[in-house]
Amino acid sequence: MRVARTLALFALLPLFTACQLFDSEPAKPSLAGLTRMQGELTAVGEKLLFQPCHDQRSYVVKDTGGTSILQEAASLAGQQDKLFVDLRGKFSGVASGTQGQVDLQQLYRVERSTSACDDPDFKRMILRANGHKPAWALNVTNKGMVLQREGQPPLPVPYVEEQLGDGRFNLTTEANGQHIELWVAPQRCIDKVSGSLQHMTAELRVNGQVQRGCAAFGGSRDD
Repeated sequence: MRVARTLALFALLPLFTACQLFDSEPAKPSLAGLTRMQGELTAVGEKLLFQPCHDQRSYVVKDTGGTSILQEAASLAGQQDKLFVDLRGKFSGVASGTQGQVDLQQLYRVERSTSACDDPDFKRMILRANGHKPAWALNVTNKGMVLQREGQPPLPVPYVEEQLGDGRFNLTTEANGQHIELWVAPQRCIDKVSGSLQHMTAELRVNGQVQRGCAAFGGSRDD
């Protein structure tokens, strides 16, 4: 199998939260003709309504992609009636004073959050990965990646990306005397601490020590 490589430089970046463990792998949808959006998800009766960030329009969610969003939303909602969601689908039917519809094909993230719509770093982020016990987080842009581990200072490093086929890839670096690898696969991942859903699993290897977690694409990677 041919392996494609791209080289990125490094920069200091802010960091995010942590995530863990994985579930069954969903079928990968075709992205042609679909739009990715972030916003709030609210249950109204037996329907889910999606309202894009900083937008007054709303869309009834139709789960045409078999994402199990109703079950995911129900398990996350608890006492909080609104959830943050990052999704892709076909949007249609909004006129003045009416609700549109989104034919949902892919979920990137579903989580309890009241501030994710105002995340200043989302648009420039390629990938966020995170895990627990001990906590770690890795933020990636096209300029580099920053690793944060519990009890240690943030570590900014350059990286090489390798595409491995079937949506899998890894990021590697040899910097500051450390060998760091992140292996990512398109497999649904549930955070056992927060309950949030992300659309990829992640495995962090630092000098041979392995930790597992979850990952999701940021706004600058539109896969």
